[in-house]
Amino acid sequence: MVEKDTIKLLRECDAGVKMGVESINEVLPYVSSDKLKKRLEKCKNEHDKLDREIQEQLDKYHDEGKDPDPIAKGMSWMKTNMKLVMNESDKTIADLMTDGCNMGVKSLNKYLNQYEAADEVSKDIAKRLINLEEELAVDIREFL
Repeated sequence: MVEKDTIKLLRECDAGVKMGVESINEVLPYVSSDKLKKRLEKCKNEHDKLDREIQEQLDKYHDEGKDPDPIAKGMSWMKTNMKLVMNESDKTIADLMTDGCNMGVKSLNKYLNQYEAADEVSKDIAKRLINLEEELAVDIREFL
């Protein structure tokens, strides 16, 4: 059970990290504030570090990981592009990113509770990813 829950939690973290990186990459070209851009780039770098850790752990279990849900990814892309077409501003970007962070935190906490038999390493990765998402949402409030 431990191994099964560990792999499932790592897969969800993998999908979450990928979704976060893709979302940041999607909005970065539209950011006008240097401060916001630096904060998003820093968060992206932290996501990339966690992604490497997740891949290391998944490799131990000979697992390929998980890509973000294509429907969720498509909906996110549509929402982002529609909002940016209507109002290309740092406020809009902060709003989109805050929504994404909140959804990520909610999902990851759900998976952390669901896969409670997962090992401590994978739980720690999930908790660090949750903290990263929470910190970004707080750090970009001034742009809302």
